[in-house]
Amino acid sequence: MKAPDLILYLLIPTLILIHLLVAPYTKVEESFNIQATHDIIHHQPFSGIQNFDHVSFPGAVPRTFVGALLLAALSKPILLLTGSEDSIQHAQVIVRAVLGLLNAAALLRYKTGLDKAFGKNVGRWYILLQASQFHVIYYASRTLPNMFAFALTTLALREFLPITGERRQSNLGIFLLVLAGVIFRSEIALLLFTQLAFLLVQSRVSLQSIIPTGLISALVALAISIPVDSYFWQRPIWPELAGFYYNAIQGKSADWGTSPYIYYFSSLLPRLLLNPLILIALIPLSLIIPATRFQSRDLVVPSVLFIAIYSLQPHKESRFIIYVVPALTAAASLSASYIWTRRSKSILYSFGALFLAASITSSFAGSTAMLLISSLNYPGGEALSRLHNFLAQDPSSIPTINGTGLVKIHMDVLSCMTGITRFQQYSSFGLNSEDSLALGRGQLPEISGIRTHLVYDKTEEGDELLDPQWWSNFDFALMEEPGKAIGAWEVISTVYAYAGIEVLRPGQRGVGEILETTYEANNLTKETPDSAEVRSRVEELKGSNLLTQEIRSLNVLKNKFLKGELSRYEIYLLLKGEVRLFTGGWWVGPRMVPRISILRRIKDSLP
Repeated sequence: MKAPDLILYLLIPTLILIHLLVAPYTKVEESFNIQATHDIIHHQPFSGIQNFDHVSFPGAVPRTFVGALLLAALSKPILLLTGSEDSIQHAQVIVRAVLGLLNAAALLRYKTGLDKAFGKNVGRWYILLQASQFHVIYYASRTLPNMFAFALTTLALREFLPITGERRQSNLGIFLLVLAGVIFRSEIALLLFTQLAFLLVQSRVSLQSIIPTGLISALVALAISIPVDSYFWQRPIWPELAGFYYNAIQGKSADWGTSPYIYYFSSLLPRLLLNPLILIALIPLSLIIPATRFQSRDLVVPSVLFIAIYSLQPHKESRFIIYVVPALTAAASLSASYIWTRRSKSILYSFGALFLAASITSSFAGSTAMLLISSLNYPGGEALSRLHNFLAQDPSSIPTINGTGLVKIHMDVLSCMTGITRFQQYSSFGLNSEDSLALGRGQLPEISGIRTHLVYDKTEEGDELLDPQWWSNFDFALMEEPGKAIGAWEVISTVYAYAGIEVLRPGQRGVGEILETTYEANNLTKETPDSAEVRSRVEELKGSNLLTQEIRSLNVLKNKFLKGELSRYEIYLLLKGEVRLFTGGWWVGPRMVPRISILRRIKDSLP
């Protein structure tokens, strides 16, 4: 393999890992599978189900454990070899990296199919167009049920490509689509239907081959899902059937919001493909150019029909149609390759090739910006990480009993929905009371040299939240609304999160003006004894010109950056400050607002 092709081949897995490292936390949609994977790795699946997260938080509908079980089986040897099984810094990243690389392998397998079917230039353009999109690369390592199914659907779609010298494996494609639909996501049945209907119309498959293959695959899938999930849920169950009944038959998915019929085509699909040239020019051209129109039709028609039928479902999300992105990107690659190989034949083709290169560059830039913004969307994960750092840096903040630490932390709904998982918690073998101290200090994690048992509480609702005595049991709390924590508490840190885009003019202060204006003042009052000189300096800072103040604050941030001590929000402030200095005060970028307060209970006060 030549060096340029090797670089292209490694581009997708490399970008998936970069996206993972920049945004390592998870959202609520991913929580079931990430928690289940943690529990399978850290508990005994055949004796410790009572300690699993889904026992306490089962969710609205049951989900399959098959993906989590597979991910745990693949990840555990790596965790053991790297010594990361109990590492709150690395275990979750490794688990997600395994999933991301599985999806990367499926995408690369699809690319090699394009090489054989349409030529290597088409495969190269496919890599460039796919890698410069945001959503597939970003979601590839995320433990959504859709992304467990994505690898199977991508491998299945490869089997429908007209590969020269290779017998088309339509039956294998059917088998994989049925498997993905029965186990992971029921909407894939529609993708299978549109693909097979298209092939039947063209007499390229027959019912005699479809029906046996589909039945065998369904039986295999049920033989996997029902025993596995019935065991973990402790009752007979087929999760995808239960989910289909709940969301589609009962219409409960509409409770999460509804969108107009055209929303997939008008909004979500353009976001998934990102490069506007794909929908506006490349796919239409591939359907018009005589050399590519038949191949493109095979890729585009089943995908568009799938989206059109699925648009009847009122609740719409981009992840529900993400399976068609490889096929549509491949169709765009056909015309992109056609234009590029003819760039020297006329001015029109030259301009087209130049426009192609510019669109790829712009898409990479846009995807990078979306990644940086998305990384600011996980205040819960950052808040718990920041609290752990606080405990590590300040041993006096750890309450102790007979020399052993015991820290109780309450985490509210928003915190748990925006990044907190069991992988991020110090493991104390699932024990939730002082009784665990009787097991011995050697089994507890060490923080600041103190063997410490940490208890994490995720109470969402109930009378307890209104009981002052209940609140008095906790040492720390992560709260969206600090006022709901009953008793005497102090805010030790505030986590900011993304809340849209803001445009600032020179001299204009943004939403984060309080922290921006007082940043250096806060550092002065923390690090310098109170004096008339310090108070005078603080007042000077609070009344200073924004640009002058930011220059001074940036020096503080730069010093912390060199020490590796910056939080995610401080990195944002540093970037914002540097940009505003360069632009003379102008700023177009993320708008950050306070989302979660880290509270410490004042022990000497009555609740």
